Amino acid sequence: MIDSNIDTNPPAKDVWPSLPLEEWKDTYATLHMWTQIVGKIRMELTPLINHWWNVPLYVSARGLTTSPMPYGNRIFEIEFDFIEHKLRIECSDGALSALTLRPQSVADFYKELMQTLHGLGIDVEIWTVPVEVPSPFSVVREAIPFDEDQVHNAYDPEYANRFWRALVLIDDVLKQFRARFIGKVSPVHFFWGSSRSGFLQ
Repeated sequence: MIDSNIDTNPPAKDVWPSLPLEEWKDTYATLHMWTQIVGKIRMELTPLINHWWNVPLYVSARGLTTSPMPYGNRIFEIEFDFIEHKLRIECSDGALSALTLRPQSVADFYKELMQTLHGLGIDVEIWTVPVEVPSPFSVVREAIPFDEDQVHNAYDPEYANRFWRALVLIDDVLKQFRARFIGKVSPVHFFWGSSRSGFLQ
C-alpha cells in the first residue's frame, strides 16, 4: 500500500541538480579519466561495431555501466554506482567485487581496478594514454598516462551523484526523441572520450 502522505513529485528545484562548474570541476576532471579507463576496458574486450558503438557507457539506475562484456566463457559488467559510491564488478559465474569511489589519484584507481580484475580472473591490457584531452577545465594541459597520473585525484560524492541525476534526465529525453525516428539510429550512449568529460548522444 502506498502512503498517501509521501510526496512523489519533488519540488522543481530538486528535479534538475545544480552543477556549477567551479564547485565540481576537479571531480569532473577525475571522473573523465576514470570513465576512460573503464571505457577502454570495454573497447578492448568487445567486437568493433560501426560508429564505435561498442565503446560507450550507458546510464543505469545507479550510475554508468559498461553493460555485459565477454571474457572467455564468462561475461562481466563494470558499473559506477553514484548512489553508494562504488565501482561494482559483477561476473556471470557469481564472482563480484567493489571498489570504493573516493578521493584518489587516477594512477591509484587504475592500479586498484586492474588488481581487482586480476583477482577475479580477468586480465586485460589497455592503452593507458587518455584520448581527446586536454579539457579546457582540466588542471593540466597535456594527457598524462593513467598509471602515472597523480594530478587528478578529486571525488566529491555529492557532485558525482548530481552529475548522474542530470544524465538520467538527459537520457530519458534523448530516448524519447530517438523513438520518433523509424530509420537507423544509435542507442543513447555516454561517450567517455570527449574533452567535455563525456556526453550523451
